[in-house]
Amino acid sequence: MNGHAVETASHLIQNGVNAAKAVAHEPEMHDLDVSKLTVSLTKSPGKVPEPNSLEIWDMKTCTDHMVKVTWTDDVGWHAPTIEPYGQLTMSPIASCLHYATQCFEGLKVYRGFDGKLRLFRPDKNCARLVMSSARVALPTFNPKELEKLLKAFIKVDGPKWLPKSRPGMFLYLRPAIIGNGEQIGVTAPSEVLMFIVAVSWPDLSSGTRPGTLPKPPGLKLLASKSDVRAWPGGFGYAKVGANYGPAFVSHMEGRKMGYDQILWLLGTDYQVTEAGASNFFIVWKTKEGKLQLVTAPLDGKVILEGVTRGSVLELARQRLVSGSEYLPPNIKDLEVIERNFTMLEIEEAWEEGRIVEAFLSGTAYFITPVSAISFRDEEIDIPMGDSTSGYYAALLKKWLKDIMYGNVQHEWGVVIDEE
Repeated sequence: MNGHAVETASHLIQNGVNAAKAVAHEPEMHDLDVSKLTVSLTKSPGKVPEPNSLEIWDMKTCTDHMVKVTWTDDVGWHAPTIEPYGQLTMSPIASCLHYATQCFEGLKVYRGFDGKLRLFRPDKNCARLVMSSARVALPTFNPKELEKLLKAFIKVDGPKWLPKSRPGMFLYLRPAIIGNGEQIGVTAPSEVLMFIVAVSWPDLSSGTRPGTLPKPPGLKLLASKSDVRAWPGGFGYAKVGANYGPAFVSHMEGRKMGYDQILWLLGTDYQVTEAGASNFFIVWKTKEGKLQLVTAPLDGKVILEGVTRGSVLELARQRLVSGSEYLPPNIKDLEVIERNFTMLEIEEAWEEGRIVEAFLSGTAYFITPVSAISFRDEEIDIPMGDSTSGYYAALLKKWLKDIMYGNVQHEWGVVIDEE
């Protein structure tokens, strides 16, 4: 005998029965369920801003309603509501205010030239929000239910705020999840709020704020010197607020110097990652003369898997190929590459005259050409094709806009039922 008590078979069986009873009495955790949605319409509707107005450029005008869904650790997801837009209230010791238990998404709803409202690949945004939520210890949910919730929300506010008389307009949609319960303890939140708002938004890819002089075409980028936005094994791949706030310091310093965005570099070899909150693409010729479209890879959890980024890559691989019916006579086919590359390579390609063009992709900036990059106190000028945009950027932008605004029928353009 070793002095330890030996459990009998009956004792073990009883322990199993007791454990089963405990599990049976655990509350059922509810998933997000749009079939339980309730709608309460506003009694104080707002005014829709005029196109390209100051109100739109201020990016503070929201539509009449918002979506709210509460999650608690004893129930799971509660019934969602669409209710009048208004302020949020929360405790000063809410988890999101102290520990960055927060994530969000960004997508747009478009009024097509065929009169229909569309989302662009919303399944991608919904799946990414699930991933981001899990990365900061927030609850997950069925992404298909979130897509249904977005559609229900747009059905309420879309017809007024994107009238059929204004085709080619869009609203910016911001789903967000925050740990909003009273929980200053260092642990995952026990209460969470998901909300969705829609904001009037300007065309940052080509528009100009009223009352200001038109900017020269193309963005000027300032390559980061010592600050790092994301790193291998971190959370750069997730859309969480902690990726953005610290980056504002460099961004504002760059603005004072006359640059539009920071081109974020990583490591002693100056690996190119992202530009601002957008993905970065460059078109160049290799030393052997091969034409390539290059962007940073997703491995290492450094790069955000942008929906526009993925769409650019898919369209480029399908259409920018030899013999493609989509290729205009002045556009050559190219090779699409996802790999680590450095500013030293860009610098060398510039010195050798091998850079063709560069551009950013993202929800906010869509497809925007790059005109210059400042690296190690030297400005690298980037060719702009017809002086307003590179030819590849312009072509990819047109293909995407045709899908978003219903000029062509495509599975990526998800039509919203307004009836």
